[in-house]
Amino acid sequence: MYTRTLLSLAAAASLAACSGMGSDKAMMSSQADLPDAVKVPAGHRVAMETVGAGDITYECRVKANMPGQFEWVFAGPDAKLMDRSGKQVGKYYGPPATWEAMDGSKITGTQVAVAPNGPSNIPHQLVKANPAMGSGAMQGVSYVQRIKTRGGVAPMAPCGASAVGQKQIVKYQADYLFYRAM
Repeated sequence: MYTRTLLSLAAAASLAACSGMGSDKAMMSSQADLPDAVKVPAGHRVAMETVGAGDITYECRVKANMPGQFEWVFAGPDAKLMDRSGKQVGKYYGPPATWEAMDGSKITGTQVAVAPNGPSNIPHQLVKANPAMGSGAMQGVSYVQRIKTRGGVAPMAPCGASAVGQKQIVKYQADYLFYRAM
């Protein structure tokens, strides 16, 4: 009886300690749930976890090497990056795709891979970061991973000769995880 009571008290204390942890740890995403193509290579750890919410602009253009055919082409993002408490910690814009922290440090990168996330969501993405510009939160970031995407796909509006040059803005949200080498 005494041992069972001690174990119960220890379990309760452990749960209480966990509930006091920052929400960033409780919300941390797992690589196990992601397609292999967008998993971050071993030897890297999450340095910052954000939620990006904003707009993606598409422009109606003639398809490359296909005269007389048209398509909506990704023209650039414009989103706020928030921490898990909802405080803005940066922004994402482009082109080129740029992640900038509130301290002014920023990175660009090269897309490594994408993986589908349903027909109404932009794909998951893995980006290899270029060296940071400026010192601060983005310094040392090696990869950026976009997951848990919602929305953001090209518009359904017609894109034809009469619409060339027109732009459409689409809302989206995604988690952006920033990694550093261990």
